[in-house]
Amino acid sequence: MKQIVVIGGGITGVTSAYALLRQGYQVTLVEKHRYAAMETSFANGGQLSASNAEVWTHPSTIVKGLKWLFKADAPLLVNMKPSWHKLSWFAEFMASIPKYEDNTVATTKLAIAAREHLFGWADQEGVDFDLKKQGILHIYRDRKGFEHASRVNDLLAQGGLDRRPVTPEEMHQIEPTVNGQYYGGFYTPSDSTGDIHKFTSGLAKACIKRGMTMLAGHEVLSVKTDGQAITLTTRHEGDVHTQTFDAVVVSAGVHSRAIAAQLGDRLNVYPVKGYSITVHLDDEQSQMSAPQVSLLDDETKIVTSRLGQDRFRVAGTAEFNGFNLDIRADRVRPLTRWVEQLFPNVSTRRVTPWAGLRPMMPNMMPRVGQGKAANVFYNTGHGHLGWTLSAITAQQLLGHVEHASRARQPVSVSGLSASSAVR
Repeated sequence: MKQIVVIGGGITGVTSAYALLRQGYQVTLVEKHRYAAMETSFANGGQLSASNAEVWTHPSTIVKGLKWLFKADAPLLVNMKPSWHKLSWFAEFMASIPKYEDNTVATTKLAIAAREHLFGWADQEGVDFDLKKQGILHIYRDRKGFEHASRVNDLLAQGGLDRRPVTPEEMHQIEPTVNGQYYGGFYTPSDSTGDIHKFTSGLAKACIKRGMTMLAGHEVLSVKTDGQAITLTTRHEGDVHTQTFDAVVVSAGVHSRAIAAQLGDRLNVYPVKGYSITVHLDDEQSQMSAPQVSLLDDETKIVTSRLGQDRFRVAGTAEFNGFNLDIRADRVRPLTRWVEQLFPNVSTRRVTPWAGLRPMMPNMMPRVGQGKAANVFYNTGHGHLGWTLSAITAQQLLGHVEHASRARQPVSVSGLSASSAVR
């Protein structure tokens, strides 16, 4: 199992390819766009945040969702038009609530483990991605939110994360630019931020230097396995191409579900839309008034990152609306208004909006491992923590591929079963 095709040129596909290349595998990366990182890995919130490892499968999420149901600018919005995909996803989401604590602790451990790999890879390959290691500050306006955060903090601590409570005065010392009245906060000094697009693009270039074949602009038409080989058919500039490989890694984000179905696997990924704005800090006053420390506003579900001297990224919201990528003004407006309220001296004259689809599993855990066939692997479904977890899940994927390679002498598909979510 030496020739492996990775489907998807986002953060999980590129990190998967990189981990495989380092181990000596021959890798071909297939991406439908002309460049890597042009969809969900283009303009996310920018946080590398173990402190945001709390999974959403908590009863309070259901309560808030019902409360926000008919509010167009709510942090969570659900299109009420029914579909089997959506209904099955929500049913599995609710069934995962009893695993809330275990999955939060497990996600924290993964996020912490990912840092060493991601930073090491960037250093080794010389990838500049506006990394800022100044921590993440969670802010709370009332006692109820702060007390919930305290309970979450116990779970994060079980996962090995050092996140400490801070008073409003300490919050101001950590990030002096924040305007408003707050009950308190939590600060995680070990968290960081950066530009996911720059990182993914830079690592993709490093992969090519290491010998990866990049099939950019190739739309996947079909992928099949007989347990011995992978047959991949793509279309590029109107021409159809068919190639064979020893194995396939599916890291196609929200498109992974359809690809998995062709390979005989059920992968209940749902596209959860998120929005961001990039505030261009064109004047000195805005540059001085925008925060350096990353923020997470739990009440509004908004996160921030400072990208270099002249960009401020603000992201948030979750929208269950299928494969819709429309950028709605009523969903972008709360992000701009939030900036104007918390940072009144930052000019919002020039703001670039964006929307992307997070590939989210119902239990909020990524799917990493082997499919039903011996030569099919998955590294996808990371939801809102794709970048945070990508480096460690790439390493875990490598472990699955190595194990399968050793087991296939000769290849046999009998007795193999689908790998579940990361434990």
